[in-house]
Amino acid sequence: MSKNVKGYVSFVLHAHLPFIHHPESDDYLEEQWLFEAMSETYIPLLRNFKKLVDEKVEFRITMSMTPPLLWMLDNKLLQKKYIHYLKEHIELCEKEVKRTAYDSRLNELSKYYLNRYSDDLYLFENVFNCNLIQAFKHFQDIGVLEIITCGATHGFFPILYVNEKTVKAQIAVGVQTYKKYFGRQPRGIWLPECGYVPEADKYLKEFGIEYAIVESHGILYADPTPIYGTYAPIVSPGGLIAFGRDMESSRQVWSSINGYPGDYNYREFYRDIGYEADYDYIKPYIAHDGVRVNTGIKYYRITGKTDQKDYYNLQWAQDSIYKQTGHFFDCRVKQINDISSYMDHPPIILCPYDAELYGHWWYEGPDWLYILFKKIYYDNCNFKLITPGEYIDKYPNIQVAAPCRSSWGANGYNYVWLNPLNDYVHRHLHKAGDRMVELAHLFPNEQDELKKFALNQCARELLLAQSSDWLFIITNQTMVDYAKKRIKDHIGRFTKLYYQIKDDKVDKDYLEEIYKKDKIFDEIDYMIYY
Repeated sequence: MSKNVKGYVSFVLHAHLPFIHHPESDDYLEEQWLFEAMSETYIPLLRNFKKLVDEKVEFRITMSMTPPLLWMLDNKLLQKKYIHYLKEHIELCEKEVKRTAYDSRLNELSKYYLNRYSDDLYLFENVFNCNLIQAFKHFQDIGVLEIITCGATHGFFPILYVNEKTVKAQIAVGVQTYKKYFGRQPRGIWLPECGYVPEADKYLKEFGIEYAIVESHGILYADPTPIYGTYAPIVSPGGLIAFGRDMESSRQVWSSINGYPGDYNYREFYRDIGYEADYDYIKPYIAHDGVRVNTGIKYYRITGKTDQKDYYNLQWAQDSIYKQTGHFFDCRVKQINDISSYMDHPPIILCPYDAELYGHWWYEGPDWLYILFKKIYYDNCNFKLITPGEYIDKYPNIQVAAPCRSSWGANGYNYVWLNPLNDYVHRHLHKAGDRMVELAHLFPNEQDELKKFALNQCARELLLAQSSDWLFIITNQTMVDYAKKRIKDHIGRFTKLYYQIKDDKVDKDYLEEIYKKDKIFDEIDYMIYY
């Protein structure tokens, strides 16, 4: 629809999960993180992108798809496990339809879940051919989605840069993975945890990255102070364009006090039949060791700050979506009206979020985006949706300022990833990083195939150990034992290979065994650490 455009809004969703791949066992509960995200976030987003395109609604959205997520979505074993996960859920839903026949409201919800999981299975197998990456690529290729990259394993640059080659490798492998799956050069990067350090700029530029997403204060405390705050990007002295998060629009979604996901009509995340159904009844559908876990079948709405929860009502949830998209829309109209008159080109309001907020944590999130995008297209307003790449193309005249070191962790700095609970990890990560650089210099362009295989596997193990997720999990005290085990396993495998390579005694059987477990980054070249 034609409109008087005074500004732009840019949604950026960060789709990321740590690499979890256990061919040795079906007992790893953590693989379910991927399956939940596929059913609750990625497939609903794809479903709604298709609806918007079919309805000829013009929209724009940006997503980062991180290398570990891409490798997991491409993994044939995980695809098979996801199909099994869906079939188990469909079986449970069929039982629930019978069990809840005594209550019409519950019965309606159980039928809804049966249809939802059945539709997921149909779409995954028959429409997407088990390939969600290709489905997202399609929307990029037709111009409505801009996909950006991330560090290879979401390593946290503000700590890794102690050895800059480890940051270089995170960037290089991130770009290489993107090209493998999308057949083009990525323009932008979601800095892992929005962790910005100026030392990374030269490597981002070396590998063709034009822009990065940073936290608000990374822009607001830049030097010199940016004229337009976060309403326009800045370009660092090293040539990296930085877009900062808009605080007002973020607060409306993120705030635990008055954010949209807390609406009393929305689905209650923490009430799940996995924890509440009769144990013998639910036992076949929970963890192999008998531990109760989420099944995704949740019958209650948030209701309020009370333990007496009311049943979830699909229509009431829709009513809240319409009300809140109207509020968000009106706020952006006012915000752009207020600031555009002070600027010499239209402002951009950047709205970055974890993709998994939309659907997994906030069940109604994907539908909220769908309704909002239609409203922006059809209603009379002063802004349009845009991607950061499109904004740069339209308005290439950008103020030079050095962004401030920053992250989007608590208090904006590094505490989440470096604190008394997890600080012991860093000496091992730094030591392994130094040793990887040492190996690259000791064996430049190694010709012996077995040794080269071992050197490349060292690079994989180092990257997997560097994942910021393990440090985050330890700080948040969630799946701590698993996170600690992953760090220990990857550093242990790296160290064992390091000594085998130096002693010229590479154990081929051991190497092949760990490659099967940590099968990621097939095209990696350890010489990136040279």
